[in-house]
Amino acid sequence: MTHRDTDGTTDLSTAEHDQRSLPGLLALCQRIMPGLMICITIALATTFIADHYGGPTLLYALLFGMTLHFLSEEGRCLAGVEFAAKRVLRLGVALLGVRITIEQVAELGIGPVLTVVCGVMLTIAMGALLARLLGLDRDMGLLTGGSVAICGASAALALSAVMPRHATHERNTIMTVVGVTTLSTMAMVTYPLIVGVLGLNDTDAGIFLGGTIHDVAQVVGAGYMISEGTGDVSTFVKLLRVAMLVPAVMVFMFLFRRNRREEGGGKVPMLPGFLVAFVALVIVNSLGWIPPMVTEGFTAMSRWCLVTAIAALGIKTSFQKLAVVGWKPVILMVAETVFLLLLVLAFIHFGLASL
Repeated sequence: MTHRDTDGTTDLSTAEHDQRSLPGLLALCQRIMPGLMICITIALATTFIADHYGGPTLLYALLFGMTLHFLSEEGRCLAGVEFAAKRVLRLGVALLGVRITIEQVAELGIGPVLTVVCGVMLTIAMGALLARLLGLDRDMGLLTGGSVAICGASAALALSAVMPRHATHERNTIMTVVGVTTLSTMAMVTYPLIVGVLGLNDTDAGIFLGGTIHDVAQVVGAGYMISEGTGDVSTFVKLLRVAMLVPAVMVFMFLFRRNRREEGGGKVPMLPGFLVAFVALVIVNSLGWIPPMVTEGFTAMSRWCLVTAIAALGIKTSFQKLAVVGWKPVILMVAETVFLLLLVLAFIHFGLASL
């Protein structure tokens, strides 16, 4: 049977591990098929509209999905929507590795790495400081700062797993997941407009989007809305931020080691599998081992996966949930988001992101 994560979403991992037999796999397929087919249908419809009438396919998929938010609340579609938002998304991002080579990455220089490392460290520190100024506990500031700085809801859940349990721990985690997911969706729509106003080139636009938007899906969506070059750079920069999750978790474990030891410890998240697959495909592609026909096929499959995942994320997005979060945590996450945005723009303006 499936169970729910701390953010209220359905986790299919237990079902997948427990049902390795053919009947179990068939049962799993039956469970995810209704929701998955809804997401695929949205992907087909939005792709048709974009191809015939113009406009960004991914944005259409997001907006169409949001009109069907009620499907994510309960019912037969829930498991399939979660599957598309998590597993299909990770597959799509991993397959993007066939578009990128080490040579392209080397051309970016040390600037993006410096931007990402400073962005993560300073945003987490700013979160702790702002939390104190707002009268919130330090844990809330560190948790929201880490989720904004690294990879949104995924970082919130990973960091929460190594933080001490207390009366407000569960509430803080849920509030952070809801808030950062909503802000990330808003950033996906508004940040490309900022790119246009500032007149950033593809590389700077990719560094800006990849270095500021919270979740991987929204970074990919915003990047490829602008251009393929921007999408490639933003994906690489974002995955640099995702890779920062491992040292961040280790630092959090050190900060809270006494509390965790008293509670018997907790499971530490490993490096995301889709990040490993992405890097592996980049290396293989750099060696010239992937035929052009296979590259085209993987690229097309990646795009379909991403459109399907964006549709699922749209279905999961609910702006009404912000009403129950409270104004102080909302201000905290908005302030952290704006701080990260201004910091990355400063790196780009002074040329530090292009070193």
